[in-house]
Amino acid sequence: MTGSSRGSLKEESMGKAHISHDARAEGSTVDETRVVTSRIMEPPDANSWGNVHGGVIMRLVDEAGGAVAIRHSRRQAVTVAIDRMIFKQPVHIGDLLTIRACMTYTGRTSMEVQAEIEAENMRTGEVRAAGTCYLVYVALDDRGHPTSVPPLLVRTDQERARWNAAEQRRAIRATEASQVTSEEGAPT
Repeated sequence: MTGSSRGSLKEESMGKAHISHDARAEGSTVDETRVVTSRIMEPPDANSWGNVHGGVIMRLVDEAGGAVAIRHSRRQAVTVAIDRMIFKQPVHIGDLLTIRACMTYTGRTSMEVQAEIEAENMRTGEVRAAGTCYLVYVALDDRGHPTSVPPLLVRTDQERARWNAAEQRRAIRATEASQVTSEEGAPT
């Protein structure tokens, strides 16, 4: 087992995949945190251009990410950040929007989730990568206070690379937050 200075990373070999039913004590693998949601986009989801409104997609992404965070922590979780949601392709009315979300990082009370968004033209079968984003959640105890989360069990090189990239994003968020705090305190 290897630890990170900030996060709770637990590495295990592919052969030792025993997971306790008490996720709070043992942690979860990335695969155990995965959530896939799909929904056909309908006229009420449209913006003034006739495409799906970005806010509709953001809400669905946040719901999928929240499910990942709650599944991992077995606690209520709140969204604290959405990192740079970039829409690569438009999503059209009638498309099947699919969101594939999984845990990439756990800190003491925080969790980062990666969400990949794709749109499928149901008539042609064409699937388009519509976007990717990272969301940060904090687990809450029964009184609504931040509470510790179990470690994320990483098994593959790809999962370790995602963990390392998440640590870099976390450092950037911390730097940006301190800049905003110092700007707020500056005289006008």
